[in-house]
Amino acid sequence: MTDTLPPRTADLPAQWNPGEVEAGMYERWVDAGYFTADASSDKPSFSIVIPPPNVTGSLHIGHAFEHTLIDILVRRRRMQGYETLWLPGMDHASIAVHALVERALAAEGTSRRELGREKFIERTWQWKEEHGGKILAQMRRLGDSVDWTRERFTMDERSNRAVLTIFKRLFDDGLIYRAERMVNWSPEMRSVLSDVEVEHKDVEGELVSMRYGDGDDAIVVATTRVETMLGDTAIAVHPDDARYAHMVGKEIELPLVGRMIKIVADEHVDPSFGTGAVKVTPAHDPNDFEIGRRHNLPMPTIMDETGKIANTGTEFDGMDRFEARVKVREALAAQGRIVAEKRPYIHSVGHASRGKFEPIEPRLSLQWFVKVGPLAQAAGDAVRTGDVTVHPKELEPRWFGWVDNMHDWCISRQLWWGHRIPVWYGPNGEVVCLGPDEEPPAGYTQDEDVLDTWFSSGLWPFSTLGWPDKTPDLEKFYPTSVLVTGYDILFFWVARMMMFGLYANDGVRPFDTIALHGMVRDQYGKKMSKTVGNTVDPNLWMDSYGTDALRFALARVANPGTDAPIGEDNVAAARNFGTKLWNVTRFALSNGASPALPLPARPSADGSLAGSLTDADAWILGRLREVRDQVDALLEDFQFAKATEALYHFTWDEFASWYVELAKPQLADDSTADGTRAVLGHVLEALLRLLHPISPFITEALWQGLTGGESVVVAEWPIAPGAPVDAAAAARIDDLQKLITEVRRFRTEQRVPDSRRVSARLVGLDEAGLGGHRPAVASLVRLDAATGDFAPTATLEVALRGGTVQVELDTSGAIDVAAERTRLGRDLAAAQKELDQADKKLGNPKFVDKAPAEIVEGIRARRAVAEADIERITARLNALSS
Repeated sequence: MTDTLPPRTADLPAQWNPGEVEAGMYERWVDAGYFTADASSDKPSFSIVIPPPNVTGSLHIGHAFEHTLIDILVRRRRMQGYETLWLPGMDHASIAVHALVERALAAEGTSRRELGREKFIERTWQWKEEHGGKILAQMRRLGDSVDWTRERFTMDERSNRAVLTIFKRLFDDGLIYRAERMVNWSPEMRSVLSDVEVEHKDVEGELVSMRYGDGDDAIVVATTRVETMLGDTAIAVHPDDARYAHMVGKEIELPLVGRMIKIVADEHVDPSFGTGAVKVTPAHDPNDFEIGRRHNLPMPTIMDETGKIANTGTEFDGMDRFEARVKVREALAAQGRIVAEKRPYIHSVGHASRGKFEPIEPRLSLQWFVKVGPLAQAAGDAVRTGDVTVHPKELEPRWFGWVDNMHDWCISRQLWWGHRIPVWYGPNGEVVCLGPDEEPPAGYTQDEDVLDTWFSSGLWPFSTLGWPDKTPDLEKFYPTSVLVTGYDILFFWVARMMMFGLYANDGVRPFDTIALHGMVRDQYGKKMSKTVGNTVDPNLWMDSYGTDALRFALARVANPGTDAPIGEDNVAAARNFGTKLWNVTRFALSNGASPALPLPARPSADGSLAGSLTDADAWILGRLREVRDQVDALLEDFQFAKATEALYHFTWDEFASWYVELAKPQLADDSTADGTRAVLGHVLEALLRLLHPISPFITEALWQGLTGGESVVVAEWPIAPGAPVDAAAAARIDDLQKLITEVRRFRTEQRVPDSRRVSARLVGLDEAGLGGHRPAVASLVRLDAATGDFAPTATLEVALRGGTVQVELDTSGAIDVAAERTRLGRDLAAAQKELDQADKKLGNPKFVDKAPAEIVEGIRARRAVAEADIERITARLNALSS
């Protein structure tokens, strides 16, 4: 920590040019080791593992948002004296990488299957080294204060050891098993997809109604995937549906195939929908699969892994599923079995969001699963008992909704890039699961599948710290302090980390708090989408406005658990804030401000101000203390937007707009100049430290310029800056601000140019307790003291706590009286016309009785405004005549 503040050593350039200094400044921080954690430190620990971005990824606005919030927490804790670890890394993104590499191979006229597994994996590692990790450089640009010495990858050697260890432990405990279940199948990838990799989209399809059987025993069913009827093994009806009661238990012939299928009664069927009968294809529909299990139905798979019809014994075998859809419908029509066709029929279809955007195929497949029951129970209990906190608390029900109703998790993928499942098969059907230090028996072959990417990322909070070994990092930094992530992956990632963290570490939670944020939306609150064309590239905003502006704008819209609308105007406003901060600091430096100067004392008993705090000094020091306390409380509660807004308001509206202006006459007075320089320096230095976690680059440049210190990165977080609130001084400054504001408004109404000084007499200023502020009033509203021939042309009374101050002004010569009277005359005529029109309508009983109430109230409101305008304009005209 930096404990002392040497005098400043350099002047600041006229403008802040972030593009010229940010990269070099960041590398200096890294080289100085400011972000490197020490596991042997006796400081309290604060640790966060980065939500690992995909190795294929580039920094998008969601990343920038989340990383900004994490970095605010980490930088503040570092300044507070914690041993901080923000651990970076990337996810191997199995499906996304497969798609990219296979696309490259296709362009070369080959494929992964022609290349073979070993050479494909070599090629993929080569792609990762050449093209992966672009986002890591962008994280540096964003200012992420991560410990690069601990960078991890979900397929590095240590991660692989952790994966093998926990897989075997789960396998040995009976929590991993292999079974046939319904999955999301991608014919293009020839692999299972997780739910998060499936995007549902409304499409124009068809609804075909077809007749099974003939005569009185005929049943009509409907489907959007007519080709799947080749795999039907039953027709289901509701048990209480009298229309079909006589048919339950009988069999009916399946058209085109000639196979006999059962008619079963099942409560899943909605008797009010369609004909009240549904076809059951257990191997190609999730609901049908459950019906098939309840009724012990055959479950023939009628498509191969590429989506072609197979094993039906019909002419359709070998056809692609979409070709077969047409041919099957035509064949049914030729038999007279098509009852109705609705086209187009809008319905939701799941599509693979990785690789080719193709409709997924629900398919019965032999896969590996995690039995999540006991793991999910522990994850739910950790929140129920308060061991882990979900923030904001109102999102707890969403957590319980997931973990309390979780289905077994399919963890196998039919890909080659990823952690290969450590199960081996012997020549006589033997099955063994091997740990990281075990060798398979001779003649055994390994399972071909790899694990779901979420499996290895579920170990992230502890595998990155060295688990399963008892490392110093694991001892110091586990459990991690907080997980900052979006509510949209609460189930897909957070729940898995909770389950695995508690299981692998004997019930010790992976993190103390889950701090959930919302999704970044456009300035109108709409979801960002490439299709809509409202996505933004944060890198372009950083090019235009600088990194600090982007970070400040994102923090300013970050309310816990709610979506964050943002547009370029927000970033431009944040850039303007940085400019204001820069200019205020330059003003302070040019006037000799320094935090190394001793703060003045309270006024002496005899009332002498020499070497003492002025009211303005006492007020701003008190406000600094209050704002520090407010920001601390808000950041502890993850209220980033409110904390940022509090700092914005204090910096711009109080420090820059009021104190700096009040300081100018104090700097011109020898009795208060030194104290003012000290207060300016003290407040500004503490303010830069408070702002640093949000805007690290500009605060570093300004803090070093102001103090000559090493770096604000390792400066101490303000503990008790400023001074206790002086209520009396604050009240007087509040009165002073009101007086100045009213005089400024009066000048504006009088059309007195801002640059024009006006002779004035302030009556009652001493009685109101503001006698010592006469120079400030004169300076801030450009007033000259009244001379012997003073003749006021206008008078303003301002009621304050201590009494009423009468401001007499001589505005003669300051305005063109004739032109002003002409303008006011026009305004008065317009107001009178508005009043007359309102009176005419309101004086008509028929209108008042028949018109909607809101219309009548609107006219009454306009009449009241017109009356007020007439009174104001008339008073102004009378003042000009006097």
